[in-house]
Amino acid sequence: MAVCARLCGVGQSRRCRRRQRPSHQDQSDSDLDMDEEEEERIVGKLKAEAGNGCQESQGAAARPMDLDATTALCSANVNRLGYGEANSAGRLKPQSLLDLPPELLVEIFSSLPGTALPNLALVCKKFRQILNTETIWRRRCTKEFGMKEDLRKMELVGVSSRELYVKRVSPRVKSGRFMKLLPDYEHMDYRDVYARLLYPYRHILGLWQPDIGPYGGLLNVVVDGLFIIGWMYLPPHDPRVEDPMRRRPLFRIHMWESSRASVECMYGHKGPHKGDIQIVKKDEFSTKCNQTDHHRMPGGRQEEFRTWLEEEWGRTLEDIFHEHMQELILMKFIYTSQYDNCLTYRRIYLPPHLSSDLLPPGLFKGTYGSHGLEIIMLSFHGTCAKATKLTGDPNVPAGQLTLVVHLNRPVRLPDLEQQCSGDEISRLVLGLHEEVQQEAQGEEAPVDGPEESPAAGAQGDEAMAVTVTADAPGAEAASSSSSSTSGASRAAAEAQPFVLPLGVIARNEEYPRSCRMCFYGTGLIAGHGFTSPERTPGLFVLFDDNRFGFIWLELKSFSLYSRLTDPLAQAVAPSMERFEAMLQNMQSWTS
Repeated sequence: MAVCARLCGVGQSRRCRRRQRPSHQDQSDSDLDMDEEEEERIVGKLKAEAGNGCQESQGAAARPMDLDATTALCSANVNRLGYGEANSAGRLKPQSLLDLPPELLVEIFSSLPGTALPNLALVCKKFRQILNTETIWRRRCTKEFGMKEDLRKMELVGVSSRELYVKRVSPRVKSGRFMKLLPDYEHMDYRDVYARLLYPYRHILGLWQPDIGPYGGLLNVVVDGLFIIGWMYLPPHDPRVEDPMRRRPLFRIHMWESSRASVECMYGHKGPHKGDIQIVKKDEFSTKCNQTDHHRMPGGRQEEFRTWLEEEWGRTLEDIFHEHMQELILMKFIYTSQYDNCLTYRRIYLPPHLSSDLLPPGLFKGTYGSHGLEIIMLSFHGTCAKATKLTGDPNVPAGQLTLVVHLNRPVRLPDLEQQCSGDEISRLVLGLHEEVQQEAQGEEAPVDGPEESPAAGAQGDEAMAVTVTADAPGAEAASSSSSSTSGASRAAAEAQPFVLPLGVIARNEEYPRSCRMCFYGTGLIAGHGFTSPERTPGLFVLFDDNRFGFIWLELKSFSLYSRLTDPLAQAVAPSMERFEAMLQNMQSWTS
């Protein structure tokens, strides 16, 4: 936090109202151009004081500061802007940054990381004055944190997408004008926002999984205007798996005053109230509510349960006729309500997208019988694809591998009549399951080889060619004769008719009636409390890049998965190694 403290002391804050810009001016232009009033003031003053800053810098140069990295960045930007050598007009090469005009220094400083600017402010008076320019801090807020709002326009036209949050502070206020609700923002500038809001809380931006026992969850912390908001992502109501995700704000951080940022809990039905955030350790933080009475309802626990049920399931308890499902719902409400005042979150990453992946990895919503819809993460690991639960249930908790797909074990579907009976699909899948178990136990494969195995049958070459066509991991070893299999590959990659076998139960009957390809896989089942976990065979059915399914042979059920398409910034893992380590940690949380 030492850097943050120094950020707060860079020069004098500009406490004046910004003049209104023409309404027809494009927003992107205003983000790139300097504030005219401010530029004229600073540039004029600096030209009048030319030379004073140079004398001061000679004394400052002896200070024990680490400016090597900052100087290198500045020099790189000078060369990039064409001031490294004498130009055709005869301009001499500048001897130092102080020889450059102020407007060029603003351009250079705007390209530097915000953490490098406090050192520059200590060099001389000229640099310190230039770093008062709002253009520099506006660009840092935009580039480093994706902030899009214009502070100059907030006091004039309000905050469209933020009206929901500011109105909840005072529901009696009818106007959506931002200044009537938050008058302190007229005195705020981008340096305050950067130094006291965005930079101090930069470590909590991104995706997180709350520690709510077996149920887990998905939290996305983003910069939203002048707020940092923690959005809890909830699956759509069962069984509408292709509906968009639902979002619920759990907390928000903003600046009621220019001197500090405030944390508010958004849980409950009485509006925002005091909260707190604590960084526990790297990639882990916790939230605490300081006014839990805001979570209670006048009707007591019964009213709270009815309200929760309508939000969570979109129905009343009377609409749910299955007794076992009623027990599961009541159990979840009792368990999760214990965490309404304090929660711990652990960072999660999205898997990197490689060209060899069968389809783009990411997050999907899936049907899980009486447990409703859950969120899983699909990732690719060599010849396997893995689906990890981000939300879970008392049987298979969040963090566990719900599906493992063997991409080197393709399955060619039989005709529709045989699909309906289910016998042929079961024979193919169970044959591959036995084959994989034998390999795992170190036993030799049958003499006739995989071409004659029960799963591949007469279509073994075509099925293997599917893997090659899809660029799945391990496809390099699938076949060495591409000329003989290229035609079969294209034919096998075409859509195949698909229908669920008789007796297989599907929560959502609106599944596609054709698929791209199928693979043998296993699904994790367990008793209540994650007892006696077991991987059982099944069929992975790829419909398209955004939908896939899994037939659980032992359970005689079908799960349909649909991609979560919400944009998730700052979420992709920096490397595959970091992602693999995160998956191992997730499984250890619930083991």
